[in-house]
Amino acid sequence: MPTESFDRLNNINYRGLWLSCRAQLRNMLRQKALSEEAKERGSIVNIASQLGIVGRPGAAAYCASKAAIINMTRSNAIDYSDDGIRVNCVCPGVIETPMTTTSPEMVKALKPAIDIAPMKRMGTPDEVADAVLFLCSPQASFIQGHALVVDGGYTIN
Repeated sequence: MPTESFDRLNNINYRGLWLSCRAQLRNMLRQKALSEEAKERGSIVNIASQLGIVGRPGAAAYCASKAAIINMTRSNAIDYSDDGIRVNCVCPGVIETPMTTTSPEMVKALKPAIDIAPMKRMGTPDEVADAVLFLCSPQASFIQGHALVVDGGYTIN
């Protein structure tokens, strides 16, 4: 992989998310608690990938950039817990989007990853959104620093 490609990938996947988190945290630290009893100021849910949990041949830089997001999530969860900010992330698997379904070549290339997962299908954007909404909700009020995998079981194989 050329250095320029490595830098581009990390600028998008890791640095971009780091910059977004930094901005969100600055705003959340300035705001009052959402409720008196909970002292909660907000919840951040980062998007990583199943490939931040497991490796894949030929994808070392991508996998490392997503693993960095998971560990940044955990570190921020520790650093900002006393401030009433929860920080978690979702690790999607192969999701049915225009990027993954538009070209027959891409569908063919993703087939082995889909077949590894016990559910043997692509996930939907709504399934990822539901996980994000759960982590933002009061039902997840005691979840901190977690990487919730939404991958149809890919990472258990």
